[in-house]
Amino acid sequence: MTTPHDRRYEKHVPAVNGQDIRRSHDTWHWRDSQVHLDRVGAPDAPVRILLVHGAGGNSDAFWPYAAHFASLGAHVTVPDLPGYGMTVTDRPERIRYDDWRELLIDLLRAEEDERPLIILGASMGGLLAYDAAAATGLAARLIVTCLLDPRDPRVRARLTWHPLLARLTGPFLKLVQGPPANLRVPIRWIADIRHISNDPGLVREVVRDRRGGGGRVPLGWIRSYMESAPLIEPEDFTDTPVLLLHPGDDRWTPLEISRPFFERIGAQKSWRLLENAGHFPVEEPGFEQMMRAVKHVMESTHD
Repeated sequence: MTTPHDRRYEKHVPAVNGQDIRRSHDTWHWRDSQVHLDRVGAPDAPVRILLVHGAGGNSDAFWPYAAHFASLGAHVTVPDLPGYGMTVTDRPERIRYDDWRELLIDLLRAEEDERPLIILGASMGGLLAYDAAAATGLAARLIVTCLLDPRDPRVRARLTWHPLLARLTGPFLKLVQGPPANLRVPIRWIADIRHISNDPGLVREVVRDRRGGGGRVPLGWIRSYMESAPLIEPEDFTDTPVLLLHPGDDRWTPLEISRPFFERIGAQKSWRLLENAGHFPVEEPGFEQMMRAVKHVMESTHD
């Protein structure tokens, strides 16, 4: 059963035809949070997918994608990371980037079973998915749309809405300590949300979504993200095959800022450009290319 606001993103994403996709909602108790989990598809599906959002995302925004992946034969779990979606946290002003990473690692371990698991991270969720796979060794495959290492000045310059802001953000955030770190500001003040999609209507939906791109984040979260590093360097990431499905017309985080990290990965890896697709990949033919690639990865987990 879904409520009207759950469907706000559907009209912007190609529809799943001819299938009634099961969707349910679950709550997982983690530390001081009641973590909302979307469960999409048949619970006994042979392959599991963990779908990881980034800044400005949530399970509602990812529901249309989860429905498509479920139609391919996967059971999909989409967690709302603290500060987003319907996850409830006792002290939202104290959320930090490490909380997101540790939550995903604990969730993977809590839900481990014998079925192959694919972790799929979008946008900032790409490096979160990478870290979860590295820390647990539980993923059969890793799929990402971006690999955004905030240590790289090229990444910092594209994450914010103006390169000058990127240069000012670092020195300013170093001053953010104590109570000021708990000040929550609109994410659009920092992040270039206007380029989250090439579809103006979809951008408006994201910005209006108070549980997504229209929400607020603590300054301490922004600082903790900007100062973060991957749990292991890419040269030491050798066990889990990686597929980079990068949108070909991404006006926020173009391919060239993900490629340096991707090229350093020691594991088996491949990449594909999703033609004509923006950062939030809804355009054809890129959308169908993404679905075919995910289906191929799902089938390969049985080999």
